[in-house]
Formats: sequence, structure tokens, C-alpha cells
Amino acid sequence: QVQLVESGGGLVQAGGSLRLSCAASGSIFRINVMGWYRQTPGKQRELVAVITSGGSTNYADPVKGRFTISRDNAKNTVYLQMNSLKPEDTAVYYCYVVSTRSYWGQGTQVTVSS
Repeated sequence: QVQLVESGGGLVQAGGSLRLSCAASGSIFRINVMGWYRQTPGKQRELVAVITSGGSTNYADPVKGRFTISRDNAKNTVYLQMNSLKPEDTAVYYCYVVSTRSYWGQGTQVTVSS
């Protein structure tokens, strides 16, 4: 059984910052990719940022320069530092982990007020 536990979501004013965390536990080995997606009502889930075990990163264009993804391989944890938040960043953010298969977190709400 694998669990992804997310934390760090909440309500923040535009221009503010939040830091999301996602810890993977259970029978999970050799995590390759870790990342974050987000989804708003009526829209498809979209990539925010991903990071490989070697530290290579990829960001969606709307968040480049504002968000930073990082990971602690010893703790099987991925982080998303979100700065200069905008109302359009409001969404449910989902943690994503790939080892022998892919896993999703339960989602954490991020709300940015104008």
C-alpha cells in the first residue's frame, strides 16, 4: 500500500507565497519522477512542474519564474514553492509520483484572492 500525503495548501492573497509538500510512504521503491498537477472545475488536470530523481525539472509556462519544485530523495518527499501567486493559480493541486507505476495524492486546495 502506497500513500501520498499532501500538505501546505490554503488561502493566500495575490502576490503571496505557499509551499506544498507531498510525502510518499509505504511499499514504494525507486521513485523516478515526482511532480505536481492542478485542476479547476470543468477543466482537465494540467501539469505544473515535475522533477526527476536526477534533479532535472520541467515547468508549465504559466508558472515559470514563480514556482520552484524540489525533492528530498531520502524522505521520498517533493515540494512546490509557489511565489508571486495569482488568482489564476487557484486550483486543487495534486501530487504525482512515478516508480513502478504512477500514484496520485488526494489533492490540496490552493485559493488565491485578488
